[in-house]
Amino acid sequence: MMLSASAQPKREMRGAWIQCVNGQFQGLGTQKMQETLRYQLDELQKDGANVIIFQVRPECDALYESKLEPWSRFLTGQQGVAPSPYWDPLQWMITECHKRGMELHAWINPYRAKTKTTTKLASNHIAVRNPMNCFAYDGLFILNPGLPENRNYICEVVKDIVSRYDVDGIHMDDYFYPYPVKGENIPDDEQFRQYNNGIRDIGDWRRYNVNLFIEQVYKTVHETKPWVKVGISPFGIYRNKKSSPVGSNTNGTQNYDDLYADILLWVNNGWLDYNVPQIYWEIGHKAADYETLIRWWNQHASNRPLVIGEDVERTVKHADLKNPNTHQLPAKMLLHSQLPAVKGTVLWYAKAVVDNVGNYGTALRKYYWKTPALLPDMSFIEDKTPKKVRKVKPVWTDDGYILFWTAPSWSDWKDEPVKYVVYRFNKGEKVNIEDATKIVAITDRTYFKLPYENGKQKVTYVITALDRLQSESKPVKKKVKL
Repeated sequence: MMLSASAQPKREMRGAWIQCVNGQFQGLGTQKMQETLRYQLDELQKDGANVIIFQVRPECDALYESKLEPWSRFLTGQQGVAPSPYWDPLQWMITECHKRGMELHAWINPYRAKTKTTTKLASNHIAVRNPMNCFAYDGLFILNPGLPENRNYICEVVKDIVSRYDVDGIHMDDYFYPYPVKGENIPDDEQFRQYNNGIRDIGDWRRYNVNLFIEQVYKTVHETKPWVKVGISPFGIYRNKKSSPVGSNTNGTQNYDDLYADILLWVNNGWLDYNVPQIYWEIGHKAADYETLIRWWNQHASNRPLVIGEDVERTVKHADLKNPNTHQLPAKMLLHSQLPAVKGTVLWYAKAVVDNVGNYGTALRKYYWKTPALLPDMSFIEDKTPKKVRKVKPVWTDDGYILFWTAPSWSDWKDEPVKYVVYRFNKGEKVNIEDATKIVAITDRTYFKLPYENGKQKVTYVITALDRLQSESKPVKKKVKL
């Protein structure tokens, strides 16, 4: 079943992860990497994406200019070596995404200091400068979450990004304490003795460390720039029912028990602005059924937008249980539309969509993301809306018939107009700005080129202003003849 156009929500996060840790950009060189990213962004824009989550710090390194951490080997092939010809991928991506009307969320891996395949660290890397701040685990180096100075250090890095770059969000994925490996122990007994704060159970203490960190990151971001959103994409299972009555009817690794990530606490305490559990399995998976999990998260979403992390390749690889001739995308999207807390999708991963695996990109373009969408309501950050636009007037110019308007006045970031929504209603149609199918443009310009034909068709255009959180002003109507 496909969603009808009118059933498409007006507000929905439509994201895609662009990762570097898989080596897709390593050694490409500046020009080729820019060409690759430009192509991906163009295709994702046509697919209807409105948020790009771009990995900029995979192992305490940087895909941006940083005085705190070395250039990433996932960019240049060798950690600490700047790109040549020189460029700043994060700054470039912000510019390119904003040009296409998309948000850019900078994705950092907070604690991971070395991935398994990295063999040489730069002299200014944190694990070289302060080796005692890390522990080794299964070929990884991890910044020890039990050390208060590590929380402060990561927050310093986050503050540096948010203050210097016009990012729309800071995003963290599922790597907190490392995924458990049989026979490996986390070597943090000494820190537990020193910093346990009266907590007797080491598992509770590890969760306490991560809780302190999440709260501190959230405050750091919002104190630096209040409009920058904080999002996390945890592993898809919070807890299994056999571990806790609140858990889902699943069997698998657990955020709470295995990664020491108490995601529900963070959501309930408002330490996140959006939550993207990675529900990468298929409907009917024996240990972690997609439908069971999406319904569980829908029930526990609290007052923050729930966005579903979707595995593109796995979705198209598995047949729909009720209709074996088709893959699982329609069934999954139907669940999205039926569950009120679900406010969008982030796709793992961007290149699979761009490559149109299983016609996934085509389905987004033609059906699911066909009409433009604003981002989910974030009025819990700030609930002021912009004032109405002024002086809406169609004018003949050398470029044709143009609808102009003037930006409303504003006092600070809370009501500053940064974008405008243009709606079109034909003669006899009721003006209803909740109908996403009537949006013809979301633009940062104060004009819109009208499709003039012969001046015989009566049309009503409606203009609204959006602030940085996409809160919408009251509408202003203008009748024109096209």
